[in-house]
Amino acid sequence: MSNVRRVYVEKKPSFAVKAKELKHEISSYLGIKTVTAVRVLIRYDVENISDDVFEKACHTVFAEPPVDDLYLEKFEAADGAHIFSVEFLPGQFDQRADSAVQCVQFLDENAQPIIRSATTYVIEGDITEEEFEAIKNHCINPVDSRETGLQKPETLVTEFKDPEDVKIFDGFRDMDEAPLKELYSSLNLAMTFKDFLHIQNYFKNEEKRDPSMTEIRVLDTYWSDHCRHTTFSTELTQVKFDEGDYKTPIVDTYNRYLSDREVLYKGRDDKFVCLMDLALMAMKKLKSEGKLQDQEESDEINACSIVVPVDVNGKEEEWLINFKNETHNHPTEIEPFGGAATCLGGAIRDPLSGRTYVYQAMRVTGAADPTVSVKETLKGKLPQKKLVRGAAHGYSSYGNQIGLATGYVKEIYHPNYVAKRMEIGAVMGAAPRRAVIRENSDPGDIIILLGGRTGRDGIGGATGSSKVHTEASIEVCGAEVQKGNAPTERKIQRMFRREEVSYIIKKCNDFGAGGVSVAIGELAPGLQIDLDKVPKKYAGLDGTEIAISESQERMAVVVAPEDVEKFLGFANEENLEAVPVAVVTKEPRLVLSWRGKEVVNISRAFLDTNGAHQETTVEVEIPNKEGNLFEEHPDVADVREKWLSTLADLNVCSQKGLVEMFDSSIGAGSVLMPYGGKNQLTETQAMVAKVPVQNGTTNTVTMMSYGFDPYLSSWSPYHGAAYAVTESVARIVAAGGDYKKIRFTFQEYFRRMTEDPKRWSQPFAALLGAYAAQMGFGLPSIGGKDSMSGTFNDIDVPPTLVSFAVDVAKLQDVITPELKKAGNKLVWLRAPKDQYDLPDYTGIMEQYEKLHNDMQAGKVVSAYALDRHGIAAAVSKMAFGNAMGVKIEHNLDPRDFFAPGFGDLVLEVPAEKVGQLSITYTVIGEVTDNGKFSYGNAELTVDEAYKAWTGTLEKVFKTTSGEENDGPVAMAVKTADPEATYENGIYNTKNIYVCKHKVAKPRVFIPVFPGTNCEYDSTKAFERAGAEVDVKVFKNLSAEDIRDSVEIFEKSIDQAQMIMFPGGFSAGDEPDGSAKFFATAFQNAKIKEAVMKLLNERDGLALGICNGFQALIKLGLVPYGEICGQKEDSPTLTYNTIGRHISKMVYTKVVSNKSPWLQKAALGGVYCNPASHGEGRFVANDEWLAKLLANGQVATQYVNPNGELDQSEESNINGSTYNIEGITSPDGRVLGKMAHSERRDNGVAINIYGQQDIQIFESGVEYFK
Repeated sequence: MSNVRRVYVEKKPSFAVKAKELKHEISSYLGIKTVTAVRVLIRYDVENISDDVFEKACHTVFAEPPVDDLYLEKFEAADGAHIFSVEFLPGQFDQRADSAVQCVQFLDENAQPIIRSATTYVIEGDITEEEFEAIKNHCINPVDSRETGLQKPETLVTEFKDPEDVKIFDGFRDMDEAPLKELYSSLNLAMTFKDFLHIQNYFKNEEKRDPSMTEIRVLDTYWSDHCRHTTFSTELTQVKFDEGDYKTPIVDTYNRYLSDREVLYKGRDDKFVCLMDLALMAMKKLKSEGKLQDQEESDEINACSIVVPVDVNGKEEEWLINFKNETHNHPTEIEPFGGAATCLGGAIRDPLSGRTYVYQAMRVTGAADPTVSVKETLKGKLPQKKLVRGAAHGYSSYGNQIGLATGYVKEIYHPNYVAKRMEIGAVMGAAPRRAVIRENSDPGDIIILLGGRTGRDGIGGATGSSKVHTEASIEVCGAEVQKGNAPTERKIQRMFRREEVSYIIKKCNDFGAGGVSVAIGELAPGLQIDLDKVPKKYAGLDGTEIAISESQERMAVVVAPEDVEKFLGFANEENLEAVPVAVVTKEPRLVLSWRGKEVVNISRAFLDTNGAHQETTVEVEIPNKEGNLFEEHPDVADVREKWLSTLADLNVCSQKGLVEMFDSSIGAGSVLMPYGGKNQLTETQAMVAKVPVQNGTTNTVTMMSYGFDPYLSSWSPYHGAAYAVTESVARIVAAGGDYKKIRFTFQEYFRRMTEDPKRWSQPFAALLGAYAAQMGFGLPSIGGKDSMSGTFNDIDVPPTLVSFAVDVAKLQDVITPELKKAGNKLVWLRAPKDQYDLPDYTGIMEQYEKLHNDMQAGKVVSAYALDRHGIAAAVSKMAFGNAMGVKIEHNLDPRDFFAPGFGDLVLEVPAEKVGQLSITYTVIGEVTDNGKFSYGNAELTVDEAYKAWTGTLEKVFKTTSGEENDGPVAMAVKTADPEATYENGIYNTKNIYVCKHKVAKPRVFIPVFPGTNCEYDSTKAFERAGAEVDVKVFKNLSAEDIRDSVEIFEKSIDQAQMIMFPGGFSAGDEPDGSAKFFATAFQNAKIKEAVMKLLNERDGLALGICNGFQALIKLGLVPYGEICGQKEDSPTLTYNTIGRHISKMVYTKVVSNKSPWLQKAALGGVYCNPASHGEGRFVANDEWLAKLLANGQVATQYVNPNGELDQSEESNINGSTYNIEGITSPDGRVLGKMAHSERRDNGVAINIYGQQDIQIFESGVEYFK
C-alpha cells in the first residue's frame, strides 16, 4: 500500500488557456487536424503530510475553487483518449513542487512534506501512433524533462547511495602519449590535448604525484574558453592579408594597432598579439591619453564600472554606474527557457557581485526565421518558433520575477543563426560610491557562501558551452543547463542593496561558470575550502560534483573574521541561507577537502597559466565591392509596394507581442516605455532610466543602446563592427544623449576557431573595425564578452560584434521618437562616409555635437536613427505612435528613401525653427494629420502600413488572443444605497466611510514574501504621501523562522493603520495560480485575527496592487471584506486571455467614489498606469457582477484613451468581465486593483500621454487625518 497521495488539478473549461493553446498548436503548427479536444492536468504526488493539512492544501495550495477542478487519485477520461505525463529529470529545479512545499509549511510549520509535480496531457480524437509521438515530442524537451508512467510510486523518499571516494589517476604522471591520449578522449574534456600534457608535466615535475579526478575537472573548468577566454588569448604569431577592394583601411588599422602597442608596451616582453589584446588596446591607448577619467580603478572585475556625479535631493553625490553584457547561446539553444533565464541571471550577478543594484536590462537576440514550417527544422535542433518563444518566456519570467525592468528588447533575424541562437542580456547597475568597499582578502578572512544550494544542475556549463557542437553532443550536455530560481536572486538583490551589508563585504564573486572551485577560487591566491560545508539540494553528490557544479543564485563573499556573525544575521533577516565554507591562507595554493581528505591541492601559479600557451596564424579575408550594401542602389519600380514590403520585413516589422512579455515599468524609473505615443506604437531605440536613488529624488538618467547588423557584417566583419559602434552612438544621440560621454561594451559571437588561419579572419577583422571606431570617436569600450562557439555541423553563425553604448544624462535632455505635431518638418542628417564606405568619424562627431546643441536649444522635438532599412522604415515607426501621417518631398530620390542609413538620423523640427538648425540637413517632408503616408503619387493609409508592419510576426508573438469578448458593454444598475446614483456607468455616493481613529502620521505595513518585488516602489509612494512605512520579510527557511515571522507580522499589523499587499510573483506564481504565498500565510489564525482587528476595531484600510490584489481576492478581503477564503462562485483573477504576461500602459477610469482610497481621484477621471501581469483577468458571474455594481464596489474599469469602455484586448488587456480593473470591499476600505499606480515619478514614462497620478496613496493617508 503506497503512502503517496495523488491529486490532479485541471482548469475549468472557460479558464483552460494552456489546453486551448496546445490544441491550436497541434492543428496549426504540427498540422494534426483530427484532435477534437485537449486537456492539461497538473499532477501532484504528496507524501509525509497529515490528513487535516492535506485537506486544507487541496483547496488553497493545489487548487482554487473558482477556477479549478480537483480529482483525488484518478480522473475520468474519454474512451480511446491518448494520455501521457511529463516530469522534470532528476536534479532539475522544479519551482512548482518547491513552492507547494513552502506553502504547505505555512499551513503547518512542522510539516516536512515531499511533493513531486508532473503535467498530464489528455489528447482526444482519432490520431495515429506517429501523430501521438509527434505531439509528445512537441510537449517534452528531453534536455530537462522525460515521460513518466501513470503508475503511482510506493514512496517519494529517494535513497541516495553514499558516493565513492574521489578517483586518483594512478600512473598518470609517467604515462606514454598513446595511453594518455586514450584517457584524454575518455574524459570528454573541453581543454586541448596540449593542455593535458601541460598538466602531466606539472604533476610529474612539481607535485611529484598523480592527480585526482577533481583536480582534472577543476582545471578543465578553470581553463575553459568560457571562464578564461582561451580563444581570445591564443597568440597570433603571423597575420597575412589577402587582396581585395577594401584592403587599405583594414591594413592601416592593423598598423595603427601595432604602433600603439609599441608605445604602450615599451620594454615589456610578456605581451603578445592576440584577439584579447586587440579588443583592449583602444581602451589602454585612450586611457594613456587621459580620455578615461571616469573609470573605477579596482582589482575586482565584476563589471564595467564608471564613477558618475548624481544629484540626490539637489545635492551632488558620487555614484558607481555598472554595466555588463552576457551571452547564453549554447544553453538557450538546447533548453530555451532555462538557458535564457540564466542568461539574465548571470548578467545580473556580475554587477550585483560588485555590490551595485541592478535596475534595468536589455535583451538582444539572434534567430533564424521563426515563421517557417516545423518541417524545415534541422535534425537534432528545436524548431525556431519553439526556440524564440521558449527563450522569450524564460528570460522574461526571470526578469519579471526579480523585479528588473527590461527597457529594450529586440530579436535580430538572419538565416545563419540556425547554427546556434544568440541570447544576450545587458544590464545596468548603480550604487552610491560610499557603499562599496574594495579591499584585498587577507589570510584568516572567511568566505561565506550565500544563497542557493548545490545540485547536479549546471555541472559543466562552462565546459559545455566551450565544446564543439554536433547532433550527438546535444544529448549528453543536458545537465549543463539549469532553471533559474528568481525569488532567491531577488533576495540577494535586496540584501546587497542595504548599505550596512555592503560595508562589510571586502570582495565578492558570483557563482557563474565553474562553481565553487572558480567562484571561491578566484577570491584570493591561497584558499582552504571545505566542501563538506557547502549546502546541497540533495545527498549523493561527490567531491568533484560539489567542486564544479554551477548551481546559480549564489554569491561567495569575503568578510573579516569579526564580521562573520553580523553578516550571517543580515542574511537571516533577508531569508537567505549563508554558510562559512572557506578560509584565506598565506600560502598561494588552492586546496579543497571533502570528507576530511584533500581532493585538490594545486599551486596558484599553475592555475594562472590558463593552460598551455596556444598559438595560431591568421589569414585576413578582404571584402570586395560585390555584396556591399552601400553600393547596391537598386531602382525602385513601385514605391507603394516597396514601402509595404519594407514594413513587413522580418527585421523591420513590429515585435510588440514579444516586447510586451517583459516588465518594463517596475522600479518606477523607466523614463521611456518600449513603445510610445498615445497608441503605444512608436518603438524606442534606447533604454533610458533614472538612477535608482532609494531615498530621495534625482534628475540623473542612464541610457543604453545597441548597434549591429548581421547582413552588413556577413559581407565585411570590419565594416560591420565599425558601423555597429556608430549605430549604437547614433541611437544615444537620437535619445538626446551627449556622444562625448559614451562608454562601450562589446559582445563578440563567432564561429568556432580551428587550425585553419582563415577561420580566424572574421573576429580579427571585426575587432580591427571596432578598434578603428573607438579611436575614431575617441571613446573606449571598457568591457565585453566573447563567445566563440557559433558552429553546428557545417553551419556558422554570422560574424557578430554587437556594440552596447552607455551614456549618463539629465532628465531634461531626453527626446522621444514619436512624431508630435502636424505641420512640423522632417529633416535628414546624413552621416558622412569616406571613399571606402567607412564612417568619417570627424565629420560625424561634428554633426552629432551640433545636433546635441540644437536639441538642447529645443529645436528638435523627435529623432530617429536610421539602419539598413533607411528612411521609409524610420518615418513610419515615428508616425505610428500618435497615428500621424507623413508627406515626403517628391524631389527625394526613391533610392535614397530605402537605402541603408547607418549613423544617419531623421529629425522632427517645428517649421519656424528649421532655418535655425546648426547641423547640415536636407528637408525631406512634413508631418500631417490626414492619416496617410504619401510620397509623390504613391500613397498608403496609416492603417494599411500598420497592418503590413504588424502582420509578419503575429503568429509567433501574438498581440491578441483572437477570442471575441462578448461581455456586457453597458448595464442598468439599481443602487443598493437609495441615496447613491448610478449614471453613465458611474456610481456616486455621499456615504463615504469616515475614520473615527485619527492619526497624524499613519503607519502602513508592507509584507514581503519570496517572489515579492514591488515593495520598494510601494514604500516610496507611501512615504511620498506622508505615511510611515514598515516593511518586513517573511522568513521560511525553518519551522522556527516561520513561527518567528508570524509573531513579527502579528506585532507589525497591531501597530499599523494600513496594510499594503505589494505586487510581485508569489514564488513565481507557483503552485499554478497567483498569490498563494500571501493567501496561505494570512490564513494563519494569529495573522488573520490581527488583520480583522485592524479593519473592524481600528477603522483600518487595506490595499492590494497586482499580485496584492490577487492576495486580497484569494483571502476574501475583496469582495467580502473579511478573511474567509474563496467559494465555488467567488469572483476571482485568472490567466489573461492571451495566455502570456502583458506589460504595457493601460487607461483606467474611476467609476465609483465609495472608497476612501479614491477620494482624491476625479470621479469619471481617466488615468494611465503601467500594468504588468500574467493573471489579471477579473472574472465574476452575472449575479456577482450585478451585486458589485449595485453596491459601488466596482472601483475602476479599463477604457480606451478617450475614456470609453472598449472590449478589445488593446484596451481591456486581459479580457476581464465588464472591463473591471479594481474592486473594493462592501464599505470601500479594502481596494484591490491590477494596474501599478505606485510606479510613477517625475520624468517616468515620458513617451506616454495621459494623467498618471491617481493619488491613491495620498487619499489613504488623508483618511486618517
